[in-house]
Amino acid sequence: MKASVAIQTLPQASDDEELVRMVDEVIAYIKSTGLNYYVGPFETAIEGDDYDQLMDVVKECQKVAIRAGAPSVSAYIKVTYRPEGEILTIEKKTKKHHTEQK
Repeated sequence: MKASVAIQTLPQASDDEELVRMVDEVIAYIKSTGLNYYVGPFETAIEGDDYDQLMDVVKECQKVAIRAGAPSVSAYIKVTYRPEGEILTIEKKTKKHHTEQK
C-alpha cells in the first residue's frame, strides 16, 4: 500500500439518529469503492495504492453526506502517503488488538 486516509465525516444533523443515518450512507459509499477500509468509532481508515483515488473518495464522502440531507458537513482527515515504498497497513496497525481474547 502506498497511501492511507483516515476520515471522520461529521454531517450537521437534527439528532443522533439522523447523524448515524447519514454517516452510515457515507460508510456504504466507502464500502462501494472496493478499497480496503476499517470502520472505527470515530473515523474510517481507507488504504490503497492510488493517492488520487483516495483523495477523490474523501471529496465524495462530503457530497454523499449532503445528498443524504445534511445542510453542511465537516471532515477531519489524516493522510499518510509514501509514493516510493510501503506504508504501515491497517492490518499491521490493528490486527494484534482485534484478535479474540480467550
